[in-house]
Amino acid sequence: CPRGRGGSDVSVKLLVLSPEPVDADLLRETVGPEVEGAEVLVISPATNRSTLAFWVSDSDEAIAEAERAESETVASLEQAGVEARGDTGESEPALALQDALATFKADRIVIFEHPADDRDAREDAGLDDVEARFGIPVTRAVIGR
Repeated sequence: CPRGRGGSDVSVKLLVLSPEPVDADLLRETVGPEVEGAEVLVISPATNRSTLAFWVSDSDEAIAEAERAESETVASLEQAGVEARGDTGESEPALALQDALATFKADRIVIFEHPADDRDAREDAGLDDVEARFGIPVTRAVIGR
């Protein structure tokens, strides 16, 4: 069983932030063997594809896409034997992480994001200093649509 930060036999707690569905294979490829026995919280931020939609608060489509990504990810991880639960998050990913960390003491944050030339509006807002701000190791990976 993987060890948590304190060296006990408690499983590792992974906070996964992703705008798209993630399966267990991709998470294993990104994180490594820590996935086995981990407790995973999946947060899918309700980001808008366009800046205009973001600024006029057209959030219905963004919320629906976030709910789909979160539910598909949780189902896929659970089917592969990974303990997972999820929720949708704020449209600004850094705020979504902050909200999740208020109730989930993560040992590691995994951020999946679209390629730089295909990101949603504000998809990377506030993510540059996440590791320093929260004091939790961060792994970042690119994910397609």
